[in-house]
Amino acid sequence: MKLLVTGGAGFIGSAVVRLAVARGHQVVNVDALTYAACLDSLAGVAGNPGYAFEHADIRDRAALDRIFADHAPDAVMHLAAESHVDRSIDGPGDFISTNVTGTYDLLEAARDYWQGCGRPERFRFHHISTDEVFGSLGPTGAFTETTPYDPRSPYAASKAASDHLVRAWHHTYGLPVVLSNCSNNYGPYHFPEKLIPVIILNALAGKPLPIYGDGSNVRDWLYVEDHAEALLMVLEKGTVGRSYNIGGENERSNLELVRALCAILDRKRPKPQGSHADQITFVPDRPGHDARYAIDPARIRSELGWRPSVTLDEGLERTVDWYLSREDWWRPLLARHGVGQRLGVGR
Repeated sequence: MKLLVTGGAGFIGSAVVRLAVARGHQVVNVDALTYAACLDSLAGVAGNPGYAFEHADIRDRAALDRIFADHAPDAVMHLAAESHVDRSIDGPGDFISTNVTGTYDLLEAARDYWQGCGRPERFRFHHISTDEVFGSLGPTGAFTETTPYDPRSPYAASKAASDHLVRAWHHTYGLPVVLSNCSNNYGPYHFPEKLIPVIILNALAGKPLPIYGDGSNVRDWLYVEDHAEALLMVLEKGTVGRSYNIGGENERSNLELVRALCAILDRKRPKPQGSHADQITFVPDRPGHDARYAIDPARIRSELGWRPSVTLDEGLERTVDWYLSREDWWRPLLARHGVGQRLGVGR
């Protein structure tokens, strides 16, 4: 297939691009190269004849029309989004503009292209979303594909809105869509403002390891390369109009997660004295912090045969090893806007 991937220079998007190219697909990467994008994450595919890059914003309809006409993709994988909850608290406008308006522009460009090609049956529009649209769980239970939406942050609300747009374009116009909602991703090439890279890099630098509130918030962690595999499977085998929840089946509280990372670093990069866990610092919680996320992946397991292959313990080891060996990748990113600062404190 020829895939048009939006946000392919981002964390999850670059993993999808690398895997798709490795499997022989042609990939057109459309990315606006905002602060969290990194083309160095795609150095391994940059010279591949099956890979093309288009520097464009999904809110630029004229650019999208040209890209569809020039490349004639068989499918769209829509990953471009503003995704950091803390930044959405401080500046929600960018999230509404990119995640809602940008998705609308992309849907319209894709619809015009699809209709102009005679509505080919094989065309797919795969919209990639998050479990945060479902809100917050108590100590038990898990999100399913039929869980009512209850977004609690500007980021989650913007993604919920984009999910609704995609479903509406399917039901109203017949656009052949599939959707997926994932749990928290982690792994190589993770931008250093998210929890796991922050903890690793702060630990190495001897800085405090910040944990919001009391560290009891629970997340389900999904290794990014497992997620990329699942996304291609949903695109290729998923039922049109259906959504699939993709989870790691690896729940852990934030405090447990940080302590696990510290234990790994104590083995691989020990301090002269004490443990990296001595640097743990509890900081004021962010507004509206959801207590727990968990995904029930029964549908994707039963219908498509997918399960995560990487346990959290194994994935954390791999991730720490990667950051220890790739200072050339992460060091330049620390100077980007807002990285290393406390965000999401509200007004």
